[in-house]
Amino acid sequence: MDRPTTLFSFLLLSLLSSALARTGSQRQLLLHAERHFSSKATFGKTYATQEEHDYRFGVFKANLRRAKRHQGLDPTAVHGVTKFSDLTPSEFRRNFLGLKRLRLPSDANKAPILPTNDLPTDFDWRDKGAVTPVKDQQLVDCDHECDPEEYGSCDSGCNGGLMNNAFEYTLKAGGLEREKDYPYTGTDDTCKFDKSKVVAAVSNFSVISTDEDQIAANLVHHGPLAVGINAVFMQTYVKGVSCPYICGKRIDHGVLLVGYGSSGFAPIRFKEKPYWILKNSWGQSWGEEGYYKICRGHNSCGVDSLVSTVASLHTSNP
Repeated sequence: MDRPTTLFSFLLLSLLSSALARTGSQRQLLLHAERHFSSKATFGKTYATQEEHDYRFGVFKANLRRAKRHQGLDPTAVHGVTKFSDLTPSEFRRNFLGLKRLRLPSDANKAPILPTNDLPTDFDWRDKGAVTPVKDQQLVDCDHECDPEEYGSCDSGCNGGLMNNAFEYTLKAGGLEREKDYPYTGTDDTCKFDKSKVVAAVSNFSVISTDEDQIAANLVHHGPLAVGINAVFMQTYVKGVSCPYICGKRIDHGVLLVGYGSSGFAPIRFKEKPYWILKNSWGQSWGEEGYYKICRGHNSCGVDSLVSTVASLHTSNP
């Protein structure tokens, strides 16, 4: 082949490659636009201006790439489009996280060591009617899994908080009101607690060992437990058992441990993966109808690091 022919062939291939690349990019952009449109319809998203829409679309595309990275790091779960896909990571942290790892209160006791040889293989307090419906803390800078409003306005409010601080407040204040008497608003406010309306009081609260068998034993014998966790993978979580290869232990979110299971299958590691069942506060449209499953045995995302419980003194029927 002579030199002019070779040069012509090279230019032709370059043009074809460029055209194919443009076609591929356009196809990818169209696919992203379709997924964004579907997400807006699914989660009821609206934007005030075209500029805001375009900005959120850019964030959405970035989060699709982030979800793909999370999928590679956490192959036993499904990551993808969620109600938070149009929020930047900093917006997500500011508006939906906020647990502050402060020093533990002086009143906090260590939970006694419990026997662990008779624990069931699977356990779920939802099956026993002991778990209330999943609530939505909404787009506010608040973080309180225990939903009575006084926990929000009488702890650190919308600047974040710590579950043990809420327990300490409940102990010292004398108890909690009914939710209908002190409804959740998700906003900063002054504390309006009325002791005459108390319907539930606690005698003490305790911090549980980081040993997972002790966590399971306390869960089974004493009820759902307050848990702190690093929520970095939760923004893109859709379903399945989350067991990331790498996850920070810096706790920034509070959830409720309601059970555990043993049937979370990990196809890559070819063995059953036991997991915790966590009740979240982002509504039933997030995760598995508002719940998150994370694997046991590794303190994944710090889930075993800050676990606490309260002992009930008395309750009154609502």
